[in-house]
Amino acid sequence: MAGNPRNGRPYRRLVAAQKALGLPCWICGHNIPTDVDGRRHPLAFTLDHEQPLSKGGDLLDRANARSAHRRCNSQRGNRPTVKVPRQKPTLRW
Repeated sequence: MAGNPRNGRPYRRLVAAQKALGLPCWICGHNIPTDVDGRRHPLAFTLDHEQPLSKGGDLLDRANARSAHRRCNSQRGNRPTVKVPRQKPTLRW
C-alpha cells in the first residue's frame, strides 16, 4: 500500500521552495508571518493549489503551487475561484 504523497520528499521539497520565496497569501494578499509556530495556527504557511487536487490539479506542479494562510486555504476549500471581499464604499462629503 502506497503512503501519503504529501509525506514524500518531492512534496516536502516543493513546500520548502514555496515557503522560501516569502510570498504573501495569494488569497487575501497579506504577508504570511514567519514567526508563528506549528501547523495549527490560522496564520501559518500552507501550500495551496490554484487548481484544486479534487478538480484535477497536480500535487507536485510548481505552476499550481501557491502560498496561503491556513485560514484562507481552509475557507477556500476546493473551489477553483476566490471571492474577493467587498470593499466598503467611501463616503464623500
